[in-house]
Amino acid sequence: MAAVELAFQERVSLLYLLWRAEQRGKRRPRCTWVHQVLQRREHFGEFHHLLQELRLDDGRFQRYHRLSLGQFEDLLSRVGLRIARLDTNYRRSIPPAERLSICLRFLATGDSFRTIAFSFRVGVSTVSQIIPQVATAIWDCLVDDFMAVPSLGDWQSIAEEFQERWHFPLCCGALDGKHVQTKAPPNSGSMFYNYKGTFFIVLLAVVDARYRFRVIDVGGTGGPATGVFWPTPPLVRLFGLGLSICLLTSLYLVENTVEPSPMCLWLMKRSRCGVS
Repeated sequence: MAAVELAFQERVSLLYLLWRAEQRGKRRPRCTWVHQVLQRREHFGEFHHLLQELRLDDGRFQRYHRLSLGQFEDLLSRVGLRIARLDTNYRRSIPPAERLSICLRFLATGDSFRTIAFSFRVGVSTVSQIIPQVATAIWDCLVDDFMAVPSLGDWQSIAEEFQERWHFPLCCGALDGKHVQTKAPPNSGSMFYNYKGTFFIVLLAVVDARYRFRVIDVGGTGGPATGVFWPTPPLVRLFGLGLSICLLTSLYLVENTVEPSPMCLWLMKRSRCGVS
């Protein structure tokens, strides 16, 4: 008798779990096409209300966006066509200036998508789409003007500046990186696992003698066991064939780490006693 009751309870439990799974798979019907709070975006939204007042005060505008009004307008003129969207019969699109403002506010503060969505009176899903789209457009439009791959002549001029300013001969850049904690990407296994017990990505950068970024690499995995910054293949290619730099010009990059790192003919490691 007890075995029959136990089997019956198991069947009931399985049926309940199947019903729950089916209910989770169903989408709730929308009560309204656009929420009333979002419909009043042009009257009470942060961009249409607060930002228009901040335009009269360049100092406060810069503290809000980390850009001056002139820089904001210049950036908008560069990326406006890339981030503009067409109006439809159902709704008007968010203008490029507002899309850029949402992205810059996120980059300046690091607020959550939900917080920014409430401030600008747009949907959370809308913010989650705007930020990566605008960030990609900013990179694509500015990379050739401000982060172009240095040529052989650029490397040589950087080395001359290192010699002049810092009395460091044959150096065409300083390389360093940073671990940034993140969530593990899907199906990545232990690829992004850090020796500290967290998941991370590596930000690598090369600067010249005036601390200006000349080459960057985002998203490397580094050394999982030791936390070493490993130059990734895309970064090596961006160096403009680092091996050719070493062989043709006898120039080197200086790595700001005392940890063991991969041996490269064009990479010089800083040791505890100096440069080795």
